[in-house]
Amino acid sequence: MKRWILLLPLAIFLAVAVFLYRGLYLDPAELPSALINKPFPEFSLPQVQGDKVLTRADLLGKPALVNVWGTWCVACRVEHPVLNKLAQQGVVIYGINYKDVNADALKWLQDFHDPYQLNIRDEQGSLGLNLGVYGAPETFLIDSKGIIRHKYVGVIDETVWREQLAGLYQGLVDEARQ
Repeated sequence: MKRWILLLPLAIFLAVAVFLYRGLYLDPAELPSALINKPFPEFSLPQVQGDKVLTRADLLGKPALVNVWGTWCVACRVEHPVLNKLAQQGVVIYGINYKDVNADALKWLQDFHDPYQLNIRDEQGSLGLNLGVYGAPETFLIDSKGIIRHKYVGVIDETVWREQLAGLYQGLVDEARQ
């Protein structure tokens, strides 16, 4: 019986090692979301530019990217020129300025241009919490009815757009036209 107790630490170590080894091969951009194929959460928050209160109803009507961003987010600065380019190409992008100071957000949009057709001010992070946001940037693809169809965690660059998101977005646009 005493020999069994001596092997217990080895068994625990091996179990932990297998668990950690598996984690090395997980893709952080593929964080699961319980909201896929569910409606975008209800909210009532002011927009970044102005005092108009936006709600879920404002997101309906067109497929769109919903981009979670913040001026404090270094990766968002890398992503922002790509979002500007996509907006110029006609991609509908809504923003959620997440846990940020609104004056900083306004300066950011003035300095780096504004790709967002709507920009929600989520200073307390309540909408981000309801979306299960881990940080920024995170981007959700929603259909014209406001149903979340995909979630992407990380920077959207030219390659990510071309290889992963463009086809999904175009599929939602085509579906909305039918």
